[in-house]
Amino acid sequence: MEKRKIGNSGLTVAPLAFGGNVFGWTIDQATSFTLLDAFTEAGFNLIDTADVYSNWVPGNQGGESETIIGNWLKQSGKRDKVVIATKVGGEMSPGKKGLSKAHIRQSVEESLQRLQTDYIDLYQSHYDDPATPLEETLETYGELIKEGKIRAIGASNYSAERLAEALQVSKQNNLPRYDSLQPEYNLYSRANFEKELEPLCRENNIGIINYFSLASGFLTGKYRSEADLAKSKRGQGNKKYLNDRGFRILSVLDKLAKQYATDQARIAIAWLIARPSITAPIASATRPDQLQSLIQAANVPLDREAIDLLDKASAE
Repeated sequence: MEKRKIGNSGLTVAPLAFGGNVFGWTIDQATSFTLLDAFTEAGFNLIDTADVYSNWVPGNQGGESETIIGNWLKQSGKRDKVVIATKVGGEMSPGKKGLSKAHIRQSVEESLQRLQTDYIDLYQSHYDDPATPLEETLETYGELIKEGKIRAIGASNYSAERLAEALQVSKQNNLPRYDSLQPEYNLYSRANFEKELEPLCRENNIGIINYFSLASGFLTGKYRSEADLAKSKRGQGNKKYLNDRGFRILSVLDKLAKQYATDQARIAIAWLIARPSITAPIASATRPDQLQSLIQAANVPLDREAIDLLDKASAE
């Protein structure tokens, strides 16, 4: 399978990432193991998670996703076959958040312990932290790289202005730079990424590992009315897509799904994979059949006409 480089990090990944936010939330450990086995057996290797996943679930504290991944790594013996991307900076508990040296230092040790590994391939700043100098954050990452605890760093949810500032600080101070960005990006949510972030990332060879690739499931086509929102725990988040533009996108996805003898989710993911700036879209699955659909998206080469149709239908 085609492998893509994540910026200048030296990491190479297949063009689809498994989103680990579902581990310990909507699926249990046994199901998580089944899906991770199938994902890696199909030739994919990028698994994305965060220390805070999934502390929003009643009874959870955060770290549940990393713990399940760590247990899977131990059982499967596949540590050297996968690229583990996790994040730091989200609020684990009241006041326990941000990108200060102290918080990063504590958090990386906790993540390593949960993941049952000696190193993290891609360590990402989950959110920008204006209260902490960029120099402090990047210096801390530099120390961790020298210690062999992380291999490369990335940013998530950064504005173009702050990402550009971070790149400048790295260059001026000879510090590690962000080699990846994790923005929200899909057929419905385009403008915020394409206007400023995409040109900046292409200019600086920064890999893009975008989240909400299927717009919380809307682009699978299963939410077409308010009555459909009750179909899953995440369904209510799709209400904002039920408008003329959303239905226009679904109409083209329906058409292309028939043309390519596939489903809407595969077409939506294939559109992302075909975009030159995208390294690997993140998508989650909770059942083997959903995962197979995502896996097969990497083998749906959309022609120029199909891409143009999707571009036009989804234009903001």
